[in-house]
Amino acid sequence: MAEVLKGAPVTAALNEKMTAQVAELKEKGIVPTLAIFRVGERPDDLSYEKGAMKRCATVGVEVKNVVLPADADSDTFFATLDELNNDDSVHGILMFRPLPKHIDGEKARQMLNPAKDVDGCTDGSLAGVFTNTKVGFAPCTAQAAIEILDYYGIDCTGKKAAVIGRSLVVGRPVSMMLMHKNATVTTCHTKTIDMPSITRDADILIVCAGQMESIGAEYVREDQVVIDVGIGWNDEKGKLCGDVKFEEAEPIVGAITPVPGGVGTVTTSVLVSHVVEAACRIV
Repeated sequence: MAEVLKGAPVTAALNEKMTAQVAELKEKGIVPTLAIFRVGERPDDLSYEKGAMKRCATVGVEVKNVVLPADADSDTFFATLDELNNDDSVHGILMFRPLPKHIDGEKARQMLNPAKDVDGCTDGSLAGVFTNTKVGFAPCTAQAAIEILDYYGIDCTGKKAAVIGRSLVVGRPVSMMLMHKNATVTTCHTKTIDMPSITRDADILIVCAGQMESIGAEYVREDQVVIDVGIGWNDEKGKLCGDVKFEEAEPIVGAITPVPGGVGTVTTSVLVSHVVEAACRIV
């Protein structure tokens, strides 16, 4: 039976570290502050906003809510974003996307200051991931997967790693982050031939396919570490499920993250840690 790599203790460790960092910053007169920039009232945005605010409050990070109506014009939106970029009291900006169709989402993504891009969506942040330099921040979900490996003492050096998925949100950045940790990485995608033979050969398998319960027993092997990034609602089972068929994989592999309670649990803490790091960088 596999070790279940739960996210809760990872989050607790991150929170403990952040609380100490925030206290040190406040002693220097710096109050780490996250600006949550939202257009409209999308339920999923509101839910994530609530979780982010709660996590910020836990470690002492301040939140500035900047909300525009769904029909706000493009000029107002970009003027507001420019103000946040240039507001020295704001260390991180969480800009909810997708934006309404009348606002150029690509222009907004590129206009966001990478130094405040705590969600890791700008080209500047992605460049920082690829060069392993402190330009912006890694996408939160990708870093959450790495935080889990680090917390549970899973050394990537010399290991074979396979990543299923090549999105800019998770697949490609997490592949590069694994490489920076000295793993030998294969990135699989929809055009990969005989994917199970590749994934079974890996010591570490990170699944971010975006296809619920698409990865079964034939993709895994004994003693393997499996990080399941996917999450979706399964109507038949009446519960949240990941991209991995947990019931099939868990009896085989050495360790696996649950869904829910795994990567998703850590993601919001990573976002807040980026706000704290952004504040530390200006000291």
